[in-house]
Amino acid sequence: MKYEQLAKDIIKHIGGKENINNLTHCITRLRFKLKDEAIADDNVLKKMDGIVTVIKSGGQYQVVIGNHVSDVYEQVRKLTNSEELDTNLVEKKQVKLFDRAIDIVSGIFQPILGIMVACGMLKGFNELFVALGLYNNTTGIYMVINAAGDSLFTFLPLFLGYTASQKFGLKPMVGLAIGAALCYPAIQASSLSATYEPIRILFEGTVFASPVYINLFGIPLISMDYTSTVIPVILSVFFAAKCEKIFNKFIPDLLKFFFVPMLTLIVALPVTFIIIGPIATFGSTLISQFVFSVRGFSPLLSGLIVGLTWQILVIFGMHWGFLPIYINNIVTMGYDNVMMPFFASTFATSGVVLAIFFITKDKKIKRMSIPNFISGIFGVTEPAIYGILLPLKKPFFISCIASGIGGAFYGFFNLREFIVGGLGIFEFPAMIDPSGSMDNLIIGVIGAGISMVVGFALTMIFYKEKKTNVENNIEKEVSLNQEIISPIQGNITDLSQIADEVFSKEILGKGVAVQPTEGKIIAPADGVLTTFFSTGHAMGITTNNGVEILIHVGMDTVKLEGKYFKPKAKQGDIIKIGQVILEFDIKGIESEGYSTITPIIITNSGNYLDIIGTDKNIINFNDPLLTIIS
Repeated sequence: MKYEQLAKDIIKHIGGKENINNLTHCITRLRFKLKDEAIADDNVLKKMDGIVTVIKSGGQYQVVIGNHVSDVYEQVRKLTNSEELDTNLVEKKQVKLFDRAIDIVSGIFQPILGIMVACGMLKGFNELFVALGLYNNTTGIYMVINAAGDSLFTFLPLFLGYTASQKFGLKPMVGLAIGAALCYPAIQASSLSATYEPIRILFEGTVFASPVYINLFGIPLISMDYTSTVIPVILSVFFAAKCEKIFNKFIPDLLKFFFVPMLTLIVALPVTFIIIGPIATFGSTLISQFVFSVRGFSPLLSGLIVGLTWQILVIFGMHWGFLPIYINNIVTMGYDNVMMPFFASTFATSGVVLAIFFITKDKKIKRMSIPNFISGIFGVTEPAIYGILLPLKKPFFISCIASGIGGAFYGFFNLREFIVGGLGIFEFPAMIDPSGSMDNLIIGVIGAGISMVVGFALTMIFYKEKKTNVENNIEKEVSLNQEIISPIQGNITDLSQIADEVFSKEILGKGVAVQPTEGKIIAPADGVLTTFFSTGHAMGITTNNGVEILIHVGMDTVKLEGKYFKPKAKQGDIIKIGQVILEFDIKGIESEGYSTITPIIITNSGNYLDIIGTDKNIINFNDPLLTIIS
């Protein structure tokens, strides 16, 4: 990683991770709370490439990084296993629920994407080689490759138990144990049904009818198969993380090592098997029954619903609720036409990923695109969903729409599958009508083509990759003698008068400071709000001409955690000159003992010949504040 070595050096010279009590960051600096600041080697840290300076203030050991602080923070956090602290609570509250859900799902799947792609491609190539007649599906080579391909997907709860633990703050080995328990052979419905007679049938006569083979503390344990599932293990780990925090509070330190994980497992697993697992499974059953009833009056609408929602069902592992209907239809009727519209999602996803390959300039995404495209064609779309579509958001919605269109086509033309087929392109042989007619197969091929073309075309038309600051600076020529208007109203003060040496010594760049008389910040130029810290106290703006402006309201106001600050825009917004970005309560901030003096800094001052401040003592909104000489 680009900042991994810097993070290692910082940890080493502040006294190691054992010297760290807490870690947060603001817009320019890492803020450590150290057990012993005397251990930290200030001189070495100040001379390191990538560090601007070191400051000790307010009980914090502050390592000033500059614009890349969030990247360095992530590396330090990973290396020290530090949890995100309360300074991020404001940001979490402001993030939309859907974005938070995506962040959680993507974060859980991100660590296993590489192996997921590998397993998907192994399964696809194995089916291809069988189809080409290189070997059959009873040979040793087929079984070994299939075992490698199925390893992750069959035991997915183990992998997700580990990664979800890292996301929710549970000890990873406890999460792994939860995942293993969900895959434990003797607890699976198939094993129980082969060993015991049902004690009773719960919800008999409904779509939720469930056999009970054993009781747990006298409570009926509903039999489920949890291998390959997603939601039960994620919810279970989330619940276990809460339990672990509670137990950590009252278990003596001497006993925590084994008592906390033991109590966490003994509480979390029964709740999972009795409540969490069955509810998650019933949810998928309810959805499948809804689709089945819709098909009764409109096959086109049913196909649209299946295609449109299939990717979402895959994310939450709820697509497994369709399998009983799928298998039952093939066994009883000789074909299935209820589940088959899902087939469109495979090729819609592949079309979107292929378009992203041509659009993106991000080397990492481009490198992932081709393997994910191949995996999708072979019928394994999870790597593409979790690795590319969900993090980029808009392509995910495009893939759902394209899949819905393909699904509606399949529903209208009654696409059928006559045997339990392979995946992706290897599913086509299962669509050949036993009567010898190729009409149904042709429908399958045409629908796949429609889905892929629609996904590709919609992505090329509607998805625009955000440009980086570097690209914007290259494309936009900086004018001579640019004027930056004042984003704030108040009394002008020289930067040298600020107590914080990061600003007073112009370490971050040249500019001026203003003692505000009105609690409002407006956009000083047209541009992008490239950074807006979660507490609202600091922001970074990149103008259309490439000038990078830092506005920092008050000193150490990050400690207020957003109190007295009301953001009127969000990070990433395109802003217009004069637009209100932030409102803040001057009296409230000062009543807490914080200065409201506000530096306005040009952080890329080195790109210009000079930065000249106004000669006025009092500045109003929209008055010229800084002149930039190119």
